[in-house]
Amino acid sequence: MPAAAQSLKLFLAGDVMTARGIDAVLPHPGDPRLHEPYLKDAGGYVRLAERLHGPLPRPVDYAYIWGDALEDLERRRPQVRLINLETAVTRRGRPEAKGINYRMNPANFPAILAAGIDCCVLANNHVLDWGREGLADTLATLARSGIACAGAGRDRQAAEAPAVLPLADGTRLLVFGLCTPDCGAPASWAALARRSGVAHLPDLSVQSLDGLAERIRAHKRPGDRVIVSIHWGGNWGFEIPQEQVRFAHGLIDQAGVDLVHGHSSHHIKGLELYHEHLILYGCGDLLNDYEGIQDYGVYHGELGLLYFPTLDAEGRLLALDLVPTHIHRFQLGHAGREERRWLFETLGRECANRGCSLQPGSGHSFALSW
Repeated sequence: MPAAAQSLKLFLAGDVMTARGIDAVLPHPGDPRLHEPYLKDAGGYVRLAERLHGPLPRPVDYAYIWGDALEDLERRRPQVRLINLETAVTRRGRPEAKGINYRMNPANFPAILAAGIDCCVLANNHVLDWGREGLADTLATLARSGIACAGAGRDRQAAEAPAVLPLADGTRLLVFGLCTPDCGAPASWAALARRSGVAHLPDLSVQSLDGLAERIRAHKRPGDRVIVSIHWGGNWGFEIPQEQVRFAHGLIDQAGVDLVHGHSSHHIKGLELYHEHLILYGCGDLLNDYEGIQDYGVYHGELGLLYFPTLDAEGRLLALDLVPTHIHRFQLGHAGREERRWLFETLGRECANRGCSLQPGSGHSFALSW
């Protein structure tokens, strides 16, 4: 079969945080009580957003939060849609003593389905906010909905196993989910042989890379394409630690990974083309309820990107389209002219000397060139 017939178009996004304020405006709000020092009621986040941008309709329908993104998804028709779902999906559990605890009501999970999401990465620092009961409910909700997941499971074997997504050409896409301590996921959340949890990577050392590479090779078959989706680093700051660069390069060189999907920062970070393979160091937040909380300053956490990479039959990058977005009234919209300019200039600066550059794309999008 010609390589062109085997190309794979993806939709990738950073953190999707459909808890607290967003859950409060969906058709089935969960328990609004919060256990954090800033606010004690999820409705407070709604009121902050309304103070800044005016009244929100309540309840909104399930598709509301995706806004303009639905049009972009329909136009591009990616074969696989992958997000980092950064919340527990549960009514149960006890809040972990960590200051902020995210959860959405399982009855509101159709809001995730409204975007046709195929796979949710769960290896992050909020999926166990309501303990292992909350994780069990999250896993059960995804399973009932037919959504694949990676990075968390009922035991270590399940948490470390990839999501396996069959493709129309008879090949498979494997998605491995991982998180590191510096993203805020405590070591106690790590899945063990007889304990549920996340696929927790203790560090980015050579030893960790060797073990992960061995695991990936054990699952990979000829023709498979592989994504490693990793929640790493802090919330703010454009700098990319050299250990992340080394680890990402090692995944491609040593483990045969085709694309590295990094997230955790609340804003976009640089990306790289390495040996014709795409590395996204930080995709930023796609959806959150942070409107009205704070001034994002130089980071503009309210601005984001929809990532649409196309891979060839060998996993090499053929194209990358980037659609600039902003969050307004808990809904994704196309970024305005000045917002697009900021995103274009910032991402261009952060990609400098990383094997690629940005060009204006069709409509309001950007395109990667190399």
